[in-house]
Amino acid sequence: MWNLLYDVYARRLATQIPADRVPRHVGIMLDGNRRWAMAAGSHPTVGHRAGADKIEEFLGWCEDAGVEVVTLWLLSPENLQRPRDEIAPLLEIIADVVVELGATGRWHVNPIGALDLLPSETAALLKEVGTRTEGISGLHVNVAIGYGGRREIADAVRSLLQEHASRGTSITDLANILDVKHIAEHLYTRGQPDPDLMIRTSGEQRLSGFLLWQSAHSEFYFCEAYWPDFRRVDFLRAIRSYAARGRRFGT
Repeated sequence: MWNLLYDVYARRLATQIPADRVPRHVGIMLDGNRRWAMAAGSHPTVGHRAGADKIEEFLGWCEDAGVEVVTLWLLSPENLQRPRDEIAPLLEIIADVVVELGATGRWHVNPIGALDLLPSETAALLKEVGTRTEGISGLHVNVAIGYGGRREIADAVRSLLQEHASRGTSITDLANILDVKHIAEHLYTRGQPDPDLMIRTSGEQRLSGFLLWQSAHSEFYFCEAYWPDFRRVDFLRAIRSYAARGRRFGT
């Protein structure tokens, strides 16, 4: 009975979202895996696995809604400082889920972030999945691993300087022409639309540096549920909330 009522409510929510008001790009902070596990008296690894198991289902919801790009924040540089008995299995789980997403053949799975911070074999595996799925059309899935917003901007500026140095452009000449467009062209998400909607689970209400540059005009939605408990109705509520807003883009 409960499942029937849930399905009816989910369908009702979906009908409340105009097709022309669906965000093109959704960024999501998959937060709360550790606390979910701790609340159940389990090791954090149990929470990380439960969170990984939720991802493919979530991407299906995004497809059904008409979203074009999703960016999943799976790991920050700060996360890499956690105890080895937690970070080693977490990296294994992340590698497994990226491989599983790539194996579906449904999406272009694009790893972004400071992959040089990861073990070399993990980084090579992630890059291989990105290359193998590159020609797949449909939902574009960025998996942000070892990702930090400040690091991304620093990397973009570094790449920009290296490009112009190779052309023989002087620092003075570059300073005279430099604008935000030049930096945007060197971000990890270059060529993609900026996120329209940013979702964070677990009740935390902060950005923590996620898509720091790209989210300048994004709408935000904070959900109390820990990521492993995030449901389709939670996602649809986020989309409905976004659709009801009047976006001003800083004006």
